[in-house]
Amino acid sequence: MAKRKSKIAANEPGQKTIKKILIANRGEIAVRVIRACRDLGINSVAVYSEADRTGLHVRYADEAVFIGPPSPRESYLVAEKIIEAAKKTGADAIHPGYGFLSERSFFSQMCADEGIIFIGPPPGAIDTMGDKQTARETVRKAGVPVVPGTTPGMRDEEILALAPGFGFPLLVKATAGGGGKGMRAVHREEDLKDAIAGARREAESAFGNGDVYVEKMLVGARHIEFQVLADTHGNTIHLGERECSIQRRHQKLVEESPSIVLDQDPSLRQRMGEMAVKAAESVGYVNAGTIECLVDKDKNFYFLEMNTRLQVEHPVTELVTGIDLVKEQIRIARGRRMGPTQSFLNPTGWAIECRVNAEDPYNNFMPSVGKITSLNVPTGPGVRVDSGVYGGYEITPYYDSMIAKLICWGEDRGEAILRMRRALEEYTIMGVKHNIPFHQNLMNSFSFIAGMFDTKFVEERFSMTTYEEAPSEDELETAAIAATLFAHRQRQLASQVVTRGERDTSNWKWVGRWERMHR
Repeated sequence: MAKRKSKIAANEPGQKTIKKILIANRGEIAVRVIRACRDLGINSVAVYSEADRTGLHVRYADEAVFIGPPSPRESYLVAEKIIEAAKKTGADAIHPGYGFLSERSFFSQMCADEGIIFIGPPPGAIDTMGDKQTARETVRKAGVPVVPGTTPGMRDEEILALAPGFGFPLLVKATAGGGGKGMRAVHREEDLKDAIAGARREAESAFGNGDVYVEKMLVGARHIEFQVLADTHGNTIHLGERECSIQRRHQKLVEESPSIVLDQDPSLRQRMGEMAVKAAESVGYVNAGTIECLVDKDKNFYFLEMNTRLQVEHPVTELVTGIDLVKEQIRIARGRRMGPTQSFLNPTGWAIECRVNAEDPYNNFMPSVGKITSLNVPTGPGVRVDSGVYGGYEITPYYDSMIAKLICWGEDRGEAILRMRRALEEYTIMGVKHNIPFHQNLMNSFSFIAGMFDTKFVEERFSMTTYEEAPSEDELETAAIAATLFAHRQRQLASQVVTRGERDTSNWKWVGRWERMHR
């Protein structure tokens, strides 16, 4: 295949050349990065395992390299194979996507040692922020508030003696990794010892690191994160927040931007944004990253952790800011100044993302595998689908269950929800079970529509068979006010009425009649 001519201008002093990028990932994020490469006129290289031989990212890339068996431990997690594929194809840079090797500092260092540009943060920042306890201590020294908890490297006996002083419930967490692995909620002191032991075993199995710590669990808290960008020219900004409180077992299911809480309190948004920038600057961060926080009922916020990579939910930020985050990542990796230089405090419109997963919401979200026999993807105004599948694609048990991300934008939250309802109704997937019914039920939930939810909403107050408990009088009043304001807005938008034309037929038929009459 002939190479496309790069659209990137000649380098200025201190900038780097990127003509070909290898994407060290698979599925929808690999497709997403390939599309950004095409927009920039940069050639792309895909890597694939035996299970992904017919993957969409393999079809879309300019080149593709086979890297081994289906198991990630034998393919996508083998750094040496990724580096060898980059050298073999002459790739100047590697984009890690998210998951797999994206937050492994040794991989970032290997790229530097081989003269390959790593499109992400430097190894030191990954090391510091990748370890949750080290990250907590680092940002604490910078004046960033953190959730009360134990310090790194404590033995079980020390944790058992100190942790009850924070008050129950508590959360036992692995210091490495993420995705809800190595985490245990503890509501009674007598359960703490077993929870620590279980979390250590799971963390050791998942991450090769059994270290854990304990922190206070904030009841009724919301999970709100800030997207940050930093370049090598001393610019560090945030691009606003994302609301990620709709979770199950610490796994996000729905994200939106902005957050309804911060949208009602701009001063809180400003303070949290300043905190996010300060946390990133405390480790000399470069490229795209996310500062995750918990916000309690009294609107006190606490640093939770930093993800040193692109997030799954990045599209909602792109839709309300108009910034292509993958392109900015590449721009920063080349040594250029990033496009935006001021933090975003006024998002445009509202965006909601639903993660469409191959799992059965009627059977405890049991994963589903098999061939997608029929696929109908929604389109239309304000609708975006990021996906790596197609009709006939095989969902395998080797990787995560995400099929696609459905993102809808509206001028306000009400319109975004209505568009999401319409898009979910149009979305048809046959051959495997999926969680679209869950999202449809959620979009009709009174509490979700009214913005009254927290991180435990799905697990404790949501059901696939009944929407939820009857609302209180205060909740009904809030919903009535919200509905009234939304109806008023819709009437304003519909104030221009177009009447029916005087003729009862089309112009073509009218002309035909006129011609017959004047023959």
